[in-house]
Amino acid sequence: MPLPADPLPLVRRARWPAALPAALLICALCGAAVGQRPGQAPYVFKAIASEVLVHASVTDKKGRPVDGLQQANFRVLEDDVPQRVDYFSHSDAPVSVGIVIDDSGSMRDKRAEVNAAALNFVRASNPQDEVFIVNFNDEYYLDADFTSSIAALQQGLEHISSTGGTALYDAVIASLDHLEQGKRDKKVLLVISDGADNDSRYHLEDVVRIAQNEHGPLIYCIGLSSPDDIDRKQAQRALKRLAQATGGAAYFPKDLAQVDEITRSVAAAIRDQYTLGYRPTQTQAGFHAIRVELVGPHTHGLHLTARTGYYRGPAPPSARQPGE
Repeated sequence: MPLPADPLPLVRRARWPAALPAALLICALCGAAVGQRPGQAPYVFKAIASEVLVHASVTDKKGRPVDGLQQANFRVLEDDVPQRVDYFSHSDAPVSVGIVIDDSGSMRDKRAEVNAAALNFVRASNPQDEVFIVNFNDEYYLDADFTSSIAALQQGLEHISSTGGTALYDAVIASLDHLEQGKRDKKVLLVISDGADNDSRYHLEDVVRIAQNEHGPLIYCIGLSSPDDIDRKQAQRALKRLAQATGGAAYFPKDLAQVDEITRSVAAAIRDQYTLGYRPTQTQAGFHAIRVELVGPHTHGLHLTARTGYYRGPAPPSARQPGE
C-alpha cells in the first residue's frame, strides 16, 4: 500500500499508516510488480522488467575502489548457471536514497553527530541524487520527502524526540515501499541504529524478503551499539544480514567520531560501482542465488561485493505472524 500521493509536509510529523507494513508484505509475497517511472535524468540506466541489475563494488587489498575494469572482467552466475551480461556501466549515476535513522531514547546523545554525518553523506553524493529522511522509534515518520535540498534534509533530521522503543524492521519495510516511488533506477537505503529491534510487528526475514526483489536496493547499515549493550550481537547480526543480502555493507564504529568518515566512504562507494544487467535464463518463481566473479590477469587479490540473490514471483508467507 503506497503512502499518500501528496508529499507529507516537513512542518508536521505525520505518521505513516499503521497498516503499511502488513499491506506491503502481502504485496511483496504476491509478487507485485513495480512499474517504470518517466522523467529519468540523463545518463541513468533504465531497468526493464525482465532484466536483473547487479551493482558491484570492487576494492583492492587496502579497501580502495578499483577503477578501469571492463565487462570481460566480470562473470555472473545465477543458480550456478553462467549468464550473458547485456548491460555494463561504471559511471556516477544519480540514485534515489532513503536515510533511516533511529530516534529511540538511547540515541539522545548521539543524534547531533549522526545528523551531521547524514548531511555530509548527502554532500559527498551525486548532486542529482534524490533523498528522503525517516526518523523512527516505536513509530516511523517521513520527515523529509525526496529532495536534493540540504536545507530541507537538515530540517527533516531535526524532527527528533529520542524517546520510545526501536521498531527497526517496520521502519525499514515502510522505507523500502517509499523508495519505490523514487525516480532513479538505482536505489539505496542508509540505516543508522544503536540497538536491536524490540518493537516491530514484523521480523528480520520479512524485511530481507522484501529487500531482495528483482530490482531491490542496496542497504548500508551503521550500528552504534556500545560494548555493554546486552543485545549488541543481535543488533549487529541483523544489520549485517540486511547489508549482505542486498550487496551493501555494515559498519560498526568504535566511537561517534568515526560515523562521519563512514558515511562519506559509503557515498564514495555508491558513486564508484559497476552495474551489470542480464536477462535470466531461468524464469521460475522463488529465490535465485547470484554470484559475481572477477576474471582476468589483473583481478587477483581484488575484493568484490554484490547482492547474493533475489526473489522472483510469489514466495511462501512467513510461518510467524506479526507480533509473534
